[in-house]
Amino acid sequence: MYRTCLTNQVAEIVLIRHGETEWSASHRHTSYTDIPLTTDGERQARAVREQLAGRGFAAVLSSPRARALRTAELAGLAVTSVDDNLVEWNYGAYEGRTTAEIQVERPGWNLWTDGCPDGESPDQVGGRLDRVLARAAALLPEGDVALVAHGHSLRVAGARWIGLPASGGGLLRLDTATVSALGHEHDRPVILRWNTGGAASPPISRDPG
Repeated sequence: MYRTCLTNQVAEIVLIRHGETEWSASHRHTSYTDIPLTTDGERQARAVREQLAGRGFAAVLSSPRARALRTAELAGLAVTSVDDNLVEWNYGAYEGRTTAEIQVERPGWNLWTDGCPDGESPDQVGGRLDRVLARAAALLPEGDVALVAHGHSLRVAGARWIGLPASGGGLLRLDTATVSALGHEHDRPVILRWNTGGAASPPISRDPG
């Protein structure tokens, strides 16, 4: 189980999902296929800059995929490190397919409990994100840390932060180009904000109240 560092409970781990791609718009599982942001995805990423206005980061960790790196760039974030553990869930044989298509041949299939043939299991993804969270937590004494990555991997990060198994990420919807924050309350790791963002959303406050 992931254990959080409690040396600085004011700083936050900020999760940023990349903007829309052609495959995310059509609900196709996208892991190692490196496709660019759509025009709307680039617009969404620029809106993230407004959400983060006035915030500085001690570190910005990004998935190596182009869609994550481009989102960070358009959001005005200088990536300090590319972390392979932030890549999206490896969907293996299900890469590029929708859940509806998969369930035609495998009724009842659930990514969060079943994983993917020739890809990753929930526990494998959870192990990767535990390493990311440990790395980010160690940097919190220096200030906020941003993680720029993908929908399913960041949902697993949220679940693991609060002590849930990786499958708990299935309960945490996360839209493209949204911003979430992990932190602490009374020495306990908590989700401070989840799935916020969009051009109409107000800037994210650091008010602890």
